Amino acid sequence: MPLTDVEIRNARPRDKAYRLSDGYGMYLEISPAGGKYWRLKYRFANKEKRLALGVYPEVSAKQAREWRDNARRLLANGVDPSIDRKIQKAAVVERAANSFEVVAREWFARQSPGWAVSHSSKIMGRLEKDVFPWLGDRPIADIKAPEVLTVLRRVEERGALDTAHRVHQNCGQVFRYAVATGRADRDVSADLRGALPAARHTHFAAVTDPSEVAGLLRALDAFRGTFVVQCALRLAPLLFVRPGELRTAEWSQFDLDKAQWRYTVSKTRREHLVPLATQAVSILRDLHALTGSQKYVFPGRDIKKPMSGAAINAALRRLGFDTKTEITGHGFRAMARTILHERLRFQSEVIEHQLAHKVPDALGTAYNRTKFIDDRIAMMQQWADYLDKLKAATEVSKTSATAG
Repeated sequence: MPLTDVEIRNARPRDKAYRLSDGYGMYLEISPAGGKYWRLKYRFANKEKRLALGVYPEVSAKQAREWRDNARRLLANGVDPSIDRKIQKAAVVERAANSFEVVAREWFARQSPGWAVSHSSKIMGRLEKDVFPWLGDRPIADIKAPEVLTVLRRVEERGALDTAHRVHQNCGQVFRYAVATGRADRDVSADLRGALPAARHTHFAAVTDPSEVAGLLRALDAFRGTFVVQCALRLAPLLFVRPGELRTAEWSQFDLDKAQWRYTVSKTRREHLVPLATQAVSILRDLHALTGSQKYVFPGRDIKKPMSGAAINAALRRLGFDTKTEITGHGFRAMARTILHERLRFQSEVIEHQLAHKVPDALGTAYNRTKFIDDRIAMMQQWADYLDKLKAATEVSKTSATAG
C-alpha cells in the first residue's frame, strides 16, 4: 500500500534508521536525526542496488513515485537507473561548461590581449548587456538561429541598429570559436545574414574646406581653457592621430630632439611612428615645462590618469562648434586625409601609412612603422606649414578689410 501523507508526516525518528515501504521497491527511510529520504531498491545484473529519489518534503511522494516509475521503465529496457543518472548528471555538467557565456568568455580571454582596452570593454559590454541575459545559460550547441535573431531584434527595437549588427558579428565570432573547439557543429548566426536592415554609417564630422579650416585653426589658438587642453587642441590637427591615442600619449614615447613620437596603435596593437613638425615640437616643449615630470603628456584632474576622453569635444563645443555636424576630435583625421591628397597632392599610400591604416602591400610590410618615412617626414612638415599659411592668409585678409 502506498504511504499516506499523514503517515509520512507522522513518521518520527528512532534510535536507529528505519524504513516505511511505499510499494514497488520504493520506501521512505527515516534517520535518527529526523531526515526522511526516498529510496528505490532494485536488482540489476543479479545485484541488489539502491537509488536515491530525493528528500521529503522537498520531493513529495507523488514526485518520488514518478521517478520510481521512470526507473522501472529503464530497468525494463535493460538500463541501470543508477548508471543512467550518472550519465545525465555528467551531461548537465558538460552542457553547463559549454554554455554560450562560458564559451564567449573563453573566446574573449584568448582574443582580448591583442585589443585596445576600449575595444575590449565595448565587446564585453555588448555581450553582458545584450546577449548573456538571454542566451548565456544555454548550451551553445543547442542554440538555434531564431533565438539569436530574437536577441538582435531586441537591440534593434531600442533604436540601436548599428549595435545590433555588432552584436551579430560578436555572436558569430563566439560560435565559430565553439566550432573550432568542438563545442558546436556550426555557426548558426551565419543564417541571419540580411535579417537586419542595413546600418546607416555616419562619418565623423570634419572640416575639409581650406577657408573653413583657417577659421577653425584660429579658434583653436584662441581657446582660453586650461593650457593642457589648449595644447591638445593645437596638436590635434598637426598630428591627426586618433583622439584616444593623443590624450593617452606618454612623455616616454617622445624624442623631441629627433622630432619623433612612437606609440602602439590602439586598433592594430602595432608600433607607429609620427614625425613631428617643428611647430608640433615647439608646442610639446612648452607643454613639457608643465607636465614633463608626469607620465601623461595631457594629464587629467587626477594627474596619474590622462585627460578625459570627452575633453577635446567639450573644448570644441565651448568654442561654438557642433561636434555632430561641424567638427569632432576624430574629424581632424578626415580633414588631413582630404586636404593632403586633394590640395597638397601627397600619395594615398603615404597618407594612409601616417594615419596608421592597413595598407595592402605585396611585400607584407603594411605595418612597417618606417614605411615611406622620408616622405612622411616631409609631408608632416609641409602640412604644418600649410596650416600656418591658412591662418596667416585669413588674418591678413581680415586686417586689410578692416583697414579699407
